[in-house]
Amino acid sequence: MSADEIANKLWNLCNVLRDDGVTYHQYLNELTYILFLRLSEIKKFENELPEGYRWSSLKAIKDNKELFDTYRELLATISTKSENPTIKEIYTNASTTLRKPVNLRTLITSIDLIDWFDEQEQDKIATIYEELLEKNASEKKSGAGQYFTPRPLINVMVDLLVPKLGERWNDPAAGTFGFMIAADYYLKEKHHHYFELGSKERKFQVDEAFSGCELVQDAHRLALMNAKLHGLESRIEMGDTLSELGKSFKNFDGVLANPPFGTKQGGERPTRDDFTYPTSNKQLNFLQHIYPVAS
Repeated sequence: MSADEIANKLWNLCNVLRDDGVTYHQYLNELTYILFLRLSEIKKFENELPEGYRWSSLKAIKDNKELFDTYRELLATISTKSENPTIKEIYTNASTTLRKPVNLRTLITSIDLIDWFDEQEQDKIATIYEELLEKNASEKKSGAGQYFTPRPLINVMVDLLVPKLGERWNDPAAGTFGFMIAADYYLKEKHHHYFELGSKERKFQVDEAFSGCELVQDAHRLALMNAKLHGLESRIEMGDTLSELGKSFKNFDGVLANPPFGTKQGGERPTRDDFTYPTSNKQLNFLQHIYPVAS
């Protein structure tokens, strides 16, 4: 089964949940919580999850109500029990939109039955998640298009800006972190997936080369999971770049971002005090942020 076929299969599960009042956007968030548990097992980082909160524990529960109650408790408490900062953030304020235990069982059973290993594709799992993000963005009713830039446009921009090893890149309106993931992939393709690098240089590329800031919690959650599945442990802050937080993002070698950054007239001036031209226009304010940090 190809990556696209798996993504279609996962997306079509949303139709099963329509009678539970779940929208496409809510479904992707719900799928993020569940799929992350499954993929942590496949990608071999399940030891970063607390015991009892892993995929094997969930699928072993036979009673639907017990499964549902366990899942709700997991969402409510995993962020306080995990020691991994990314996992803490992914599940912060997490809650389920499902109301029927049988629908949770359907999701878990269907995801568990997928054969994730029959195609020799380097980044298959990450590709599947990218496909889901794109499908959600293309669903007009979800309103998620503003957080997802089409892959062809991202790739062209990355090719034109030519990032290099050892550089630090940032997206101040990160959405689902597509620009930074594309820049990472661009460098991996040119440098044998970093196998030619020493441990210190490889750690820099994974932990420090790429960063971002995203205002909307759901998009921030998707960005964290997207980065994790692509093997990145990047700093992705949840907050407003036009606030004091944005002043901490500086001295980058380059910025990759996609306007418009909100409405033309933002309605209020930024809370930070380091902009030369005070204005309520978000587009100009983001440009005032981007130009100095990438200079």
